[in-house]
Amino acid sequence: MDDARQLPRIAPQGWLGLFLLAVCWPLNWTLPGLRTAYLFFPLWLGYILVVDALVWRRTGTSLWARSRRGFVLLFILSVPAWWLFEIINWRTGNWEYLGAGTFTPLEYYALCTLSFSTVMPAVFETAELVRTFRWVKSLPTGARVPDTSRVGLGLLFAGLSLLALTLAWPKFFYPLVWISLVFIFEPVNRRLGRLHFLEWLQHGDWRPVISLSLGALICGFFWEMWNYWSWPQWIYHTPGAQFLHVFAMPLLGYGGYIPFALELFALKNLLWARGPRLEL
Repeated sequence: MDDARQLPRIAPQGWLGLFLLAVCWPLNWTLPGLRTAYLFFPLWLGYILVVDALVWRRTGTSLWARSRRGFVLLFILSVPAWWLFEIINWRTGNWEYLGAGTFTPLEYYALCTLSFSTVMPAVFETAELVRTFRWVKSLPTGARVPDTSRVGLGLLFAGLSLLALTLAWPKFFYPLVWISLVFIFEPVNRRLGRLHFLEWLQHGDWRPVISLSLGALICGFFWEMWNYWSWPQWIYHTPGAQFLHVFAMPLLGYGGYIPFALELFALKNLLWARGPRLEL
């Protein structure tokens, strides 16, 4: 942005985010007892506000600046999106929350819901930050994927098949869940006339896919790092991949964050077609 030098160095939401990070990060790692259940939301809210301020500083716009209402509602939309993966996990059993049994069912579901509300905003804000870097903007055109009904039907069939394999034999096919859902949602969004990836990929523009994927990987690093010394915390059960851990997550598991970001984006477009615009 040409007049970026005239913008304040840190937007007001950035100061609030830095305060939340400075307070909640050390408390989450040092307080005794069930601190993470109550600190997860303000810690990640701090992260989201800081990243939003960085995006605004670099571009003059951000999710918060474009629509305060959309910014807040994105937290609400995030809740059913992540609960969908929790429901699938009842079948696959790839992660569990240590310490969850100390809460009543009402407390557990309320605290989980509050924590899950940060997932979409965190990934989308970080994806917008990735998109601001010059090397992403200057990426050359890549492979073109036709935006046709035949491609859409192929993706839908592939997605349903992969999800069926996951649910039928979760011990062997559990990684496919992170690929299957985007293959299902993409053609549905196309059929409904909503934003979908093929609108970019038909022109060979992979920058939105790359921005989202890297955004989720960055968030994944912070999720796993902050989780490692948290309590309660999650642990993983990933048959065949329990080696080369980075924090509690097996190294191969980080690959799941890449399609996960695409699934979140597809879910946003499916559930909230008029939701906040993302600069990808």
